[in-house]
Amino acid sequence: MTSLLKRIVVGRPVASSDEHSTRIPKVIALAIFASDAISSTAYATEEILHVLVPVAAEDALEFLIPISLVVIPLLAIVVFSYRQTIFAYPSGGGSYGVSKENLGRGPSLVAGASLLVDYTLTVAVSISAGTAAITSAVPELREYRVALCLAFIALLALANLRGLKESGTVFAVPTYVYVLALGGLLSYGLFQVFSGDLGALPPNEELYNEATDGAFGRGTLGGVTVLLLLRAFSSGAVALTGVEAISNGVPTFKQPQSKNASTTLGIMAVILGVYFLAISVLAHRLQPTLNDDETILSQLGGAVFGDGSVLYYVLQIATMAILILAANTAFAGFPGIASILAKDGFLPRQLHNRGDRLVYSNGIIGLAVVSGLLIVIFGGVTTALIPLYAVGVFLGFTLSQVGMVVHHRRLKESGWKRHIAINAVGATATLAVLLVVVVSKFAIGAWVPVVLIPLIVVVLRAVRRHYDRIAAALHVPDDYKPRHQTHTIVVLVASVHRASLAALAYAKSLAPEHLVALTIAADAEEVESIQAQWDHFKLDVALHIESSPYRELTGPVLTYLDELDAQYDNDIITVVLPEFVLSKWYEQLLHNQSALLLKARLLFRRNTVVVSVPYRVDKGGIDVPGVMESPTRSRTATPADEPV
Repeated sequence: MTSLLKRIVVGRPVASSDEHSTRIPKVIALAIFASDAISSTAYATEEILHVLVPVAAEDALEFLIPISLVVIPLLAIVVFSYRQTIFAYPSGGGSYGVSKENLGRGPSLVAGASLLVDYTLTVAVSISAGTAAITSAVPELREYRVALCLAFIALLALANLRGLKESGTVFAVPTYVYVLALGGLLSYGLFQVFSGDLGALPPNEELYNEATDGAFGRGTLGGVTVLLLLRAFSSGAVALTGVEAISNGVPTFKQPQSKNASTTLGIMAVILGVYFLAISVLAHRLQPTLNDDETILSQLGGAVFGDGSVLYYVLQIATMAILILAANTAFAGFPGIASILAKDGFLPRQLHNRGDRLVYSNGIIGLAVVSGLLIVIFGGVTTALIPLYAVGVFLGFTLSQVGMVVHHRRLKESGWKRHIAINAVGATATLAVLLVVVVSKFAIGAWVPVVLIPLIVVVLRAVRRHYDRIAAALHVPDDYKPRHQTHTIVVLVASVHRASLAALAYAKSLAPEHLVALTIAADAEEVESIQAQWDHFKLDVALHIESSPYRELTGPVLTYLDELDAQYDNDIITVVLPEFVLSKWYEQLLHNQSALLLKARLLFRRNTVVVSVPYRVDKGGIDVPGVMESPTRSRTATPADEPV
């Protein structure tokens, strides 16, 4: 039943030899890897206003276009830089791979930690922004914001567990619907504005009072400090988030991989740059009122298409869809970088293993859980998450570009000086933005990734030290010879029945130097019962009875094993547990699970092996063991009576 349910939910397994069939074309890749960057057009302009409006009120719009014009060249620099990364490192890994090869372990771990933080926040920010888009159109859903966010995360996780190509095919349609809907809004809206058919929206005094703490109307331009402008710029720079995703996912593209990835990156950059600037221009002309209940894009859509019109709802639904899909970029990127880190020994090995759909299932599930916790902690509010967002993004950008400078200097390939110039400018620009983000937003949340990223690096190093220690312990020197050990087998029995007799027979077949049967008795009656059964069947195995007046199992067993260790030198002990297998899984609920607890405890005991000898119990009187009980007493179930 479990296997059938998994096949229905996740799909049929994909053989390793069929991996080439999971590669994705540019059309689907744009939906998978570029949706994060393209979707930032839905909230980047609004984030600038969230910084400026409380101080400058209506005058905040005067700074909107200049700030946007600064963001566009930064986007171009980063895109040109990452284009070189795509061709230089087609195996993926992004800033981690570049830093690892060119900057060393320390910077590469910082880059890896930054990517992990970035992708996790991408899910939280995109999901919360997508939910805000739909609650703007349907206000009745606002009280269910967190629940909707968690439902969307679960949906994305499930889709990605089915595979990148399959999920990308499903999600490509909403991405292109958003591009067309937003393109229609901007084209028609700007045409109306510049033709004089559409003017500024009437200001909402009540909402402006809420946003500006009572400063309705014209703001105080003198209150707009350099620090405030820098903070607004850093908020708008979130439009660049997701640009690195394509360089991380180059191996998933169809051949020629680097060329297809580079083309996809260029298309994404054009859409992102044009739409981001156009939204800022349209918002500057229409002057929407900033508020927490309706997004700026929703207000623009209502003004251009008409509130309640079909096109307005198409825009809002498409906006919600692409913001949800932006999180899908992280579901494609996070498991990949986690797998690379795990392969290098910095994360648990389980994150490197692929599931039966050739996806990194453990990474997908882990990302869903952590991002869901962020949604719950911050209440699904996008603005509360943004200050945490940009630090990891631009830290990764900077390390990647510095690494590429070292790469070009080391290889000196054709045109290396020009490439160094491009990457050096990119590193300088992204480092400047990083410093702006940290300084201007440190007190309102940027301190969290500043503290969290070094902590993650510490954890990554600790995991690597663990694996190095295990590898050293398991290493076999050339002159190594395993020492000879004597063998003692202890068969744990509760009574004489077919399962316990099968376990004794198995123990004898191993020809140990010492063989003993052990039973744990709570009182004199149990001692008498097991001894009578032993004598009745004339068993030729020594029986040892440990008293347990407090009805404890594990303690007396460990005490007896300690006695055996003291008695025999250079000895290994095997504990044999006879267990019967029930035909129905739910029948196991009728029996206690003390055998499982005992096995878990013995796992950590030195020089001890635990063996379970299963005995199948079928209905219909076939292969059912006859349990020998004392005629005067029915015994309590012990590990020998436990099902597997």
